[in-house]
Amino acid sequence: MSLSPGRSGRSPAWRALTVLAPFATVAALHIGPAVTWLPGLRRRLLPGLAGTGHPRHVALTFDDGPDPASTPHFLDALDGLGVRATFFLLGESVVRHPALTRAIAERGHELAVHGWSHDRPWLPRPARDRAEVVRAARVVGEVSGSRPRWYRPPYGILTSGRWAAARTAGLRPVLWTAWGRDWTADASPASVRDVIGTELRGGGTLLLHDSDRTSAPGCWRAALGALPDVVLGLREAGLSVGPLAEHGTGVRRGAPR
Repeated sequence: MSLSPGRSGRSPAWRALTVLAPFATVAALHIGPAVTWLPGLRRRLLPGLAGTGHPRHVALTFDDGPDPASTPHFLDALDGLGVRATFFLLGESVVRHPALTRAIAERGHELAVHGWSHDRPWLPRPARDRAEVVRAARVVGEVSGSRPRWYRPPYGILTSGRWAAARTAGLRPVLWTAWGRDWTADASPASVRDVIGTELRGGGTLLLHDSDRTSAPGCWRAALGALPDVVLGLREAGLSVGPLAEHGTGVRRGAPR
């Protein structure tokens, strides 16, 4: 394609680039912050966003609930282990299952915001992002009786609109340092334990899922089956396990707890 000027002084290709440039700029500004999805980058440059906290503590977090088919099993397992966690909830599910949402809070867990629905963020829509995150934060607070503090976007993809939406809602974005890859059809308790054992260290934030509504049917059973061994293994390593509220996210590694 030639960029040399024609009679008008500009080639068709040049005119096309001129028309498309503003759209490309908007797209870059929208999706650019999503580079924080790269775990190595955010651990090095943005440890608070990665969920790095006290070096002798691990933050246990769950995404995609509340789900009446699966979340109660996790609540029972956590009770048995004597562990509290942070649950990142979808606003539309909170509205559908308010009693379950209250039960999560009443059993001592921290509630956080995972957005209104689990949609993909490829198109710029800052006004809608803002409205949905604010709405989700409001319903989580109203149903649980406690204002949420944290926000984790679906898929962990932070666009510029989602950053701004979190700020408007008074939420702090936090992703994770390790996950169990528990959303796939072939996930098993053993595979979840193996991945976590490779990735998770003291001071990290662990991502698991207490629902399969946005992933492979029944995959939540892999995370549930792995949970006791994961928690006991962390304790044997001298690490405490709890919610983000107890994690000291943003504290310099090596700082006393």
